[in-house]
Amino acid sequence: MKPYLAGVGFATIFGFSFLFAKEALDYVDPLRLLAFRFALAALVMTALTLCGVGKVNLWGKDLRPLLRIALLQPVAYFVSETVGLRFVTSSQAGMMIALIPILVAIFSAVFLKEKTTLPQWAFILLSVSGVAVIVFMQQVREGGASLIGLLLLFCAVTAAAMFNIVSRHATGKFSPFEITFFMMWTGAIVFNAMAATSHFFAGTLADYGAVLIYPDVWIGILYLGLLSSVVAFLLVNYSLSKIPASQSAVFANVGTVVAVLAGVGLRAEPFYWYSALGVVMILTGVWGANYFGDIKSG
Repeated sequence: MKPYLAGVGFATIFGFSFLFAKEALDYVDPLRLLAFRFALAALVMTALTLCGVGKVNLWGKDLRPLLRIALLQPVAYFVSETVGLRFVTSSQAGMMIALIPILVAIFSAVFLKEKTTLPQWAFILLSVSGVAVIVFMQQVREGGASLIGLLLLFCAVTAAAMFNIVSRHATGKFSPFEITFFMMWTGAIVFNAMAATSHFFAGTLADYGAVLIYPDVWIGILYLGLLSSVVAFLLVNYSLSKIPASQSAVFANVGTVVAVLAGVGLRAEPFYWYSALGVVMILTGVWGANYFGDIKSG
């Protein structure tokens, strides 16, 4: 039961992360939010290592698998997600994240040569159609701004799906703690370098940490840095070390439900009839794709 409980845990944490990110983004630009978040996460992982909670032994090992993981997650994923959240609501972001298990199934078929049944592909098409309904109706109602956000979120979803594939391969060579440690430090270095460079050329480097006076920024950094980075990714990598990537990825659906409920309930974000239809289509497609996958494997 532990890998499945870990799946529920990381999905719930990720579901609320959209809410905290949206609150913080009212005061801070996306790059600095990522820089502060992963700097805190890297320091916490280092402290856990020094206290003996986890062990890191990377000396003499081929680090290319870890580098591939880190470039996908956190670098590619979080740049796309955090910038995309400026254009869409947190509930819409949660709906897009529901596509991760579908893309994992597709990538598993392409890269791992796993066979996908006809009913699975039918449900995959249903889930993708659900996203198309949301995108089209959102354009009719609000214009082109949200399309930019949804495209960025789709890039994030693609990076997350590829992360599940490459991380599953790396679990035979590295422990979940080592993978998470490398991810957090890569994020801290890359995002702080990007943010500092951006502010240097804008002539605002002296104000780099000025936004830390706002409570919403601190709350967001603490939640995203401690829970959504350290705890959640330890759970993700633990889950991927115990069960197949397609099974671990399906827990993103729990995050979708949490994100939608949090956005509507706590931020009073709008929820239209086409949003409900899209959610039903996405989740039904995800359920069907994994249900018929279990029948095939069973």
